[in-house]
Amino acid sequence: MKPASLRSVRTLAGAWIALVALAAIPQSGTALPLPRESRSVGTGVKRGAAATAAEKTAAEKSPVLAAMEAELERSMGVLTNTRKADPPAYFIGYAVTDQTRVEVMGSNGALLNSQETKSRYLQVQVRVGSHELDNTRKVGERDRFGFGGAVAVPIEDDVPVLRRMIWLQTDREYREAAEALIQIRTGKEVKAETAETQAPDFSKEKPQTYFGPQASFRIERNPWEERVRAYTRMFRGSAAVLNSIVTFSAVAENEYQANSDGTRLQFGQTRYRLELQVQGKAEDGMDINRYANFDWTDAAGAPDDAAVTSQIKQLIGETEKLRVAPLVEPFAGPVMLTGRAAAVFFHEVFGHRAEGHRQKDVNEGQTFARKVGEQILPAFLSIDDDPTTKRVGKQDLLGHYPYDDEGLQAQRVPLVEKGVLRNFLMSRSPLVGFPNSNGHGRRQVGYNPVARQGNLIVRSEKKITNAELRQALIAEIKKQDKPFGLVIDDIAGGFTNTARGLPQAFQVQPLVVYKVYADGRPDELVRGVDIGGTPLVSLTKIAATGDTPEVFNGYCGAESGWVPVSAVAPAMLITEMEVQKKETSTDKPPILPHPSHDPVKGVRP
Repeated sequence: MKPASLRSVRTLAGAWIALVALAAIPQSGTALPLPRESRSVGTGVKRGAAATAAEKTAAEKSPVLAAMEAELERSMGVLTNTRKADPPAYFIGYAVTDQTRVEVMGSNGALLNSQETKSRYLQVQVRVGSHELDNTRKVGERDRFGFGGAVAVPIEDDVPVLRRMIWLQTDREYREAAEALIQIRTGKEVKAETAETQAPDFSKEKPQTYFGPQASFRIERNPWEERVRAYTRMFRGSAAVLNSIVTFSAVAENEYQANSDGTRLQFGQTRYRLELQVQGKAEDGMDINRYANFDWTDAAGAPDDAAVTSQIKQLIGETEKLRVAPLVEPFAGPVMLTGRAAAVFFHEVFGHRAEGHRQKDVNEGQTFARKVGEQILPAFLSIDDDPTTKRVGKQDLLGHYPYDDEGLQAQRVPLVEKGVLRNFLMSRSPLVGFPNSNGHGRRQVGYNPVARQGNLIVRSEKKITNAELRQALIAEIKKQDKPFGLVIDDIAGGFTNTARGLPQAFQVQPLVVYKVYADGRPDELVRGVDIGGTPLVSLTKIAATGDTPEVFNGYCGAESGWVPVSAVAPAMLITEMEVQKKETSTDKPPILPHPSHDPVKGVRP
């Protein structure tokens, strides 16, 4: 996935799965086309998802949830009756996502837009058959994931109107489910079963009940409009900056869930973000992209002008240096990843391959499907996925959530303990030996939930300071008799392929890379770098880690759309990693100089 613009990404079996870190992705819509790209992935304060008794009674039931409950009772009374519905439904679930979004965007000293929008979407799931085999089963090439049929509903709490919308969508989903089950039963008779596909289609779970307070905010856009103008105006002082965009966004999202198991949930989350994007271009046409972001969940946590100004100056300086930096040549040798880069590395190389549904899909590579209990990492490394963690140090984590999109409480999942694979991320799609969800069924509105990462956290028992890790890199360069090694200092994101029949490869896209020489020469900034490899080999090449965890906040695109995620890891020394040339543009820089920097005809910035 290129940092500055989305190119088409297939996200079904046989697809690249992308993690990006540029521009906020809106989390509402019905079977929407892929939205604008987003950016931004610890020992911190932890707070579990379990609510106290006081919290559970802190909020009244919303009229939205009341409408869902009433229609659910009516639908189950008819669609589970074998005399009225053939085949009968055994599960019905309703989810309504309500979102208020404020966005202020500016470029080069002027506003591009300033708006506040409100939306509400309904998603209905009807399952027919049984927990063992139902209408979601993948048989042959029939895809069991994808769009989930979300529809826009009124933003007003008008119960009769909401019930009408729920009624119509339930009828539509039941008809599609009944037809699908007929096709699945026919197809299953002629398809060979494997150990992985013998697992049930849907897990049996205990119902959850939680009525939380509504997430909301009151934002005056005028002060943010002035700040955005001022921030983008600063970029005009550099002739290396072709374009700059600053975006402030605030999102208050409220989720309502009711299903026939008895789950009744209402909860909300509020997120704020400030993003700084810079675009430049080298003389050979290669695009130069730099980016920084600030994320916070409390209105009082906004960065001050001094912090933003400092970050802007750093982005300008890096853009100017990268514009004239030399290109790197293909290379295989020792590489040091800073914490953010290591976090993306683990998200792509390990995280996606630990998602439960990939173990039962015969079209997937199933890298770790039969490796539970085996050593897959150096013994000093352990990995958890913990969406109950809200922040690391002072940094909020995007992958935090209290309940997943199937109504299950978020849980910490120990995936790897001392290098040994112990678990998978599970939705309500069971595996043999893993019959239940662990609260990781996630989706973008308009898609069906599957097992996805939340907060992937890498822990190390072989820690040295980052300065010592750098010295270990130099020692490894000498040991291998290499001309240099690399330090990957900042990163845009990455993507991976998990499909059977295609290379089980990953790619991570660095933005700031330095050559490090063993003979004492100064580090050299280079550009045009992509790093890649295959998981089973790359994971075994980790030699040591730093002692300071770092956070990468981003948005991950896969079968169930784009979801916010975080990855946390310390810096790492990898004894061998392959570096390849980055895809580049052939468009040269503008012929005329920037109008603000033309010595003859220009105007002052």
